Amino acid sequence: MGGAPLTVAKALEIAKENQNGQVPGNVSTLLERKIGDIWRKIQAQPNIYVMSREEFSVFTYYRARYDNNRVAQDAVARFWSNFEGETSANGPASSPKATPTSRA
Repeated sequence: MGGAPLTVAKALEIAKENQNGQVPGNVSTLLERKIGDIWRKIQAQPNIYVMSREEFSVFTYYRARYDNNRVAQDAVARFWSNFEGETSANGPASSPKATPTSRA
């Protein structure tokens, strides 16, 4: 397959379109690697890590995997607590607040 490399956003789009069918292997591989990376970051800083918007999108796609996990629930709550919506129709894209201790 030629063209641009597969991005996380594109992989999520493809995966969501194929939920009732077979998700292409390269899409599954990329998303599984990303969710693993995100979960390791959360576990390394379970009380302070704040997911980026992209990380939250991946995490949400895999939400059923973490339904009964308190650390995961806290990470989602922290994302929303730090989320800044658009300030106006022409404002910047929504993103979590940056905090110096929130990144691994």
